[in-house]
Amino acid sequence: MDKIRLGVFGLGRGRSLFSSMLAAGAEIVAVCEKDESRIEEAQKIAPDIAVYRNFDEFIEHPMDAVMLCNYFNEHAEYAVRCLEKNLHVLSETTSNTTMADGVKLVRAAEKSKAFYMLAENYPFMVFNQEMRRVYREGSLGHVLFAEGEYNHPLNPNNMKEVVHLRPTPDHWRNNIPRSYYITHSLAPLMYITGQRPVRVSAMPVYGYEEDVTNPLNTHDRAAIITTVNDDKSVFRVTGCAAFGAHENSYRICGELGQIENVRGSGNMVMLNYNKWNIPEGLEEHNFYKPEFPEEDKPLIEKAGHGGSDFYVFREFVSCIKENRRPEFDEYFSTTMASVAILAHRSILDGNRAFDVPDFRKEEDRIKYENDTLTPFRGKNGEEPTLPVCSDPEYSPSEKKLEAYENALNS
Repeated sequence: MDKIRLGVFGLGRGRSLFSSMLAAGAEIVAVCEKDESRIEEAQKIAPDIAVYRNFDEFIEHPMDAVMLCNYFNEHAEYAVRCLEKNLHVLSETTSNTTMADGVKLVRAAEKSKAFYMLAENYPFMVFNQEMRRVYREGSLGHVLFAEGEYNHPLNPNNMKEVVHLRPTPDHWRNNIPRSYYITHSLAPLMYITGQRPVRVSAMPVYGYEEDVTNPLNTHDRAAIITTVNDDKSVFRVTGCAAFGAHENSYRICGELGQIENVRGSGNMVMLNYNKWNIPEGLEEHNFYKPEFPEEDKPLIEKAGHGGSDFYVFREFVSCIKENRRPEFDEYFSTTMASVAILAHRSILDGNRAFDVPDFRKEEDRIKYENDTLTPFRGKNGEEPTLPVCSDPEYSPSEKKLEAYENALNS
């Protein structure tokens, strides 16, 4: 198999990933999109692609795999349909936003001749790859505690950016609980240590009362999420947080030492040991900048998110060609989604802890197969069945909504 024939569903995010797809050895053969301007932009990069406006017709196109780049809260349905067609799936955001959809996804993946992979890119950032290397070599000992923080505040007074990211009042970004966008903070910790969360609790960080133009249906700035893992270690992570300043940080604390990326340092790593436990050839405090392999740099420089997008597609293509399962498979992905969903329920229920299901087990699937609770409005206008905010009575003020509506209409 020389080239992987790839279809792309959704060009809002999808067209920005074309260069990484092509660099990794995929051939983009078809796209599904309704926005004509996005189609025109995509055809500048891949002029011979087949264009579809209907998903039913799109998945009949001859291809090996589909990249899902549709809305955050709508991936599971389309992933299942692709897997039923024995098309490999690369899902650009969270695998599922209801527990029932997680069950459906796992069952479909187990029956399919194709595989499911989450296109989670943050574990492939250079410092996270270095932390995995150091941890797996063993000098830190077994992990006891780890932290992951994805902090992405948005200027609420920059209405051009607000409208770009939230083009309608019902858009998922206006209606997402703070715990749900968890993959960028949790996935690197699972990738580095190999540990799986089994219990979760969470509490909110409040804010936004004075943000006059912010249209979010929550005033929460972050969800602070704690998990106990299958080895008794503890993780502390955020969802997509919005406090302080923009940054992504990760820290692994083992029995013998710790490693973290240094905030604001441009990919620098700090590796520390106690004086009585310094490995040969290292210092008590090691401060250095890891580098990607030289042979990958020309391709990485063309990719987004610090080169990590390239690694996602290379892994996806390699798994298809080598007929092997990806690490970020349906079990890895639905575990993270379950942590996100149950963390929000913990917040709504006075920070109560919940067991995280293991969808490898049929008894856990049965427990959640009919659990369709969601904070998102349905595709046919169905009302949400969960509040978005830690305060169920919260809604944006008329002043905020008026400013937002004026920006949408300007």
